[in-house]
Amino acid sequence: MFHRILICTDFTDGLQRLVHFVPQFAASGMQQIVFLHVVPLPEDVGVPRPDAEKVDRAQKQFAPALEQVPAGIEVKIEVQAGRAIDIILRTAKTHQCDVILMGTQSRNLFTEKLFGSTTADLSQRSTVPLMTVRPQLISALTSEELNLRCQHLFRGLLIPYDDSKASKHTVAQVAELANSKSEQTCYLCRVVDEGGRFELSEAEEQRLVSDTLKPAQAQLQTAGINAEIELRRGNSIVQILQAAQEKDVNAIAISSNSGNHGFCSVPSFAAELLRRSLHPVLFFPAPR
Repeated sequence: MFHRILICTDFTDGLQRLVHFVPQFAASGMQQIVFLHVVPLPEDVGVPRPDAEKVDRAQKQFAPALEQVPAGIEVKIEVQAGRAIDIILRTAKTHQCDVILMGTQSRNLFTEKLFGSTTADLSQRSTVPLMTVRPQLISALTSEELNLRCQHLFRGLLIPYDDSKASKHTVAQVAELANSKSEQTCYLCRVVDEGGRFELSEAEEQRLVSDTLKPAQAQLQTAGINAEIELRRGNSIVQILQAAQEKDVNAIAISSNSGNHGFCSVPSFAAELLRRSLHPVLFFPAPR
């Protein structure tokens, strides 16, 4: 699906473990991996200088990535000092990366407004898809499990689908990036509110499936992707998270109806899903 990945780690999110799985990334079809660590510059000095000891330590932690590099894949190491968001964007552009992988902590809208968030900033400014992973997930996996995870990062995707511009964009992006050489499965899940004065009849629900889910399913199938559809009733966030647990998926794929404002900066379905999902979340920026 993707071929040039930028893996950003602060060495506390577990993603530094991926340096030992370059052959597995190569087996997945990845052609380039860039490992990036950003060393913050001190703010309480006249002329900020990078901490040489931290830079050297980061280089050594990345070193195993260069030890087993199979043919067909290029591995690059970047350790830079400065502001994380600027360096991530610049590095992705320099190396023409087509996806950014980074860890994320559990946050809420209040703390993001107070302290900011690299993830939120990236979702607003990046034109490259962004995949976020809970540190707890990576830390809990054994080496054998990570072996498989690195080979199938994007193999099974759950796409929350409501026929909005954002969900249509997600489907279009996944279809465009489909790789005919690898098997991929997508689960399209639409959730309708249960109860209330506007409860849908069974006939209306069937019409909803025919008019919205089936065309999206056909679009994915035309691209060579195995696509399944499901209509659920209840709270959207709760049902999508439950579907992710029940289906055999590697990540939840979303975009945002908020244009270029990103998926963390406004109260939205996408933002709430990111905060609550234990599954990796693959975010496609809105077209600019």
